[in-house]
Amino acid sequence: MATSREESLRSYRLFAARDPRVTLGLVPAGGWDEAELLRLMAEKCGVSGDPAYRSGPDVIDPERTLRRLDAFAGRLAAAAARRAPVLFGTGHPHRLLGFYAALADALSAAGCEVLTPAQGRCVDITTRFGLRTYVLDYVRGVAFVREAGPPEGGREPGAHSHSALPVRAALESAAEAGGSLPELVVGDHGWVCGAGQLGVEAIGVADTDDPALFVGEAEGQVAVAVPLDDGVPSAYYRPLTRYVLNRACLSR
Repeated sequence: MATSREESLRSYRLFAARDPRVTLGLVPAGGWDEAELLRLMAEKCGVSGDPAYRSGPDVIDPERTLRRLDAFAGRLAAAAARRAPVLFGTGHPHRLLGFYAALADALSAAGCEVLTPAQGRCVDITTRFGLRTYVLDYVRGVAFVREAGPPEGGREPGAHSHSALPVRAALESAAEAGGSLPELVVGDHGWVCGAGQLGVEAIGVADTDDPALFVGEAEGQVAVAVPLDDGVPSAYYRPLTRYVLNRACLSR
């Protein structure tokens, strides 16, 4: 399943216009017009750099993904070596929760504190349907937002979100509690960009229609951005999980 070229180009247009739905909490220093974004995404992800290519599937170069997964794993290994406190969060809980949870389990086993600040806190997020109140929750050490109220019918809870407000709420709560603050944030969307913008080391994955993480990496706010299709079934990420854990020497 590939993100369409139309979706990618739309995101580049919106980012160039500084639409908060696609800046994901990042405040870029550079101008980043559509042409610059297309060149960046061609370099970082391997999408076509031809501006005349307007429709059809966009592609991610697997070699670029592997190179950035190696860098991603290196940051996890470094966190494990110093037993750093780590915060995990995702805007794709139905797709990527298992991937992050396995990493959280491995870092916890290595002696890292996996933080869960602000659990149960309400976060107001503007969506295309208007202002919605979500609840910040955790499963196996991975943060996400869900609709207020109990989860329905035993399904895996969680809402798709691009917002940086949840990570800001989590970091604020951690600071207010006077306990550990994360030295590394791992995730996607606003979790990575929001943390990176605040000066916290942040690493994550992003699809071809999420230019913010790659802009953040280019400008130094995001430590590692991994080009990755974020819309496939969760089982498809298991080989990547094994690869990252092996490269980080965190396999058990």
